[in-house]
Amino acid sequence: MNRLVNGTRVVVTDGEKALILQNEGDARHPRLSVQHKETRDNPPDREQSADRPGRRLDEGPAQRSGMQETDWHELEKDRFAADIAELLYQQVHGGFRGGIVLVADPRTLGEIRHNLHKEVSDRLIAEIPKDLTGQPVDQIARGVLDNLDSAA
Repeated sequence: MNRLVNGTRVVVTDGEKALILQNEGDARHPRLSVQHKETRDNPPDREQSADRPGRRLDEGPAQRSGMQETDWHELEKDRFAADIAELLYQQVHGGFRGGIVLVADPRTLGEIRHNLHKEVSDRLIAEIPKDLTGQPVDQIARGVLDNLDSAA
């Protein structure tokens, strides 16, 4: 049985863009409408880095080791995922009582899951490890339905 009932929220994100959709149809014929849209400007890492990676002195005469460079692009994606988890928490505490379906690429999905409050986790009805952010809303609905039906 499909769990995408009326009032279910579908969160579609990739670490830079997020859509929060709500099903205004029923489980058999969902009609997703945009409730919230969030984007974050996240240029490639090469545009965010200021210098070369640092170096440190090693034990021994004139020995130095390179330090791993911070990937600012990925770090910003992680922050965005944490912000989406916080937004969901605010919605649940603001009175939202329905179920939530998370749709994101596996890395972003893991980062959101890591940051979810228990109150939000309790509302999760499905996690779909796919990137559907570039799809039109009707394609997102079809992708969610296909995944929920195959998981049942």
